[in-house]
Amino acid sequence: MPSGNERIVFESKFFEIAVQPMKIGAKIVEFEFLRRSPGVRLLIIKDNKMLLNREFRSELNSYDYRLPGGKVFDTLKEYKNTLKKENDILKHAIKAAKKECEEETGLIVNKLYPLKTSHCGATVVWDLLYFVVDDFKDSAAGQKLEAGEVIENEWKTFEEVKNMCLNGKIKEDRSVGVLLQFFMGDNSKTYSKE
Repeated sequence: MPSGNERIVFESKFFEIAVQPMKIGAKIVEFEFLRRSPGVRLLIIKDNKMLLNREFRSELNSYDYRLPGGKVFDTLKEYKNTLKKENDILKHAIKAAKKECEEETGLIVNKLYPLKTSHCGATVVWDLLYFVVDDFKDSAAGQKLEAGEVIENEWKTFEEVKNMCLNGKIKEDRSVGVLLQFFMGDNSKTYSKE
């Protein structure tokens, strides 16, 4: 149980490290964790297919297949200021999801549906909010990639995406888990004609 206020021991543009005193039995223990602004990921669906990004990732020094998405806020400071004013960031995540969709895929979202929020873990606070997009139109401008982004869009069948999750072609493990839950649960039946 928290015992006192947390203190920030390091802060950068995107991350901070905080220490929270916690009462465990009769002892007070300092619990350290990293906090980052949340992100969004999009399951874009049409005719039993899903749109994936084939994207060069510098941390992998190679290409990876990913769900389109990005940051909800451009800085940690913007995220923290928003949290001071309001507790629910869903409207900001929806706005970011629509923006990222247009930038990375060249598609304009007409409707999207919240699917799941993935929490990173006890020592890393970094939520990813997943949305299903099944109503969209093409943007006349096409992709609007940021400097340094190398992204190609590829439509894959549900079965292909599931196999990519299982064989390691999609390397963002949190998205792999959400995708497999999507395919194994009732969600994918909504979009399947089987």
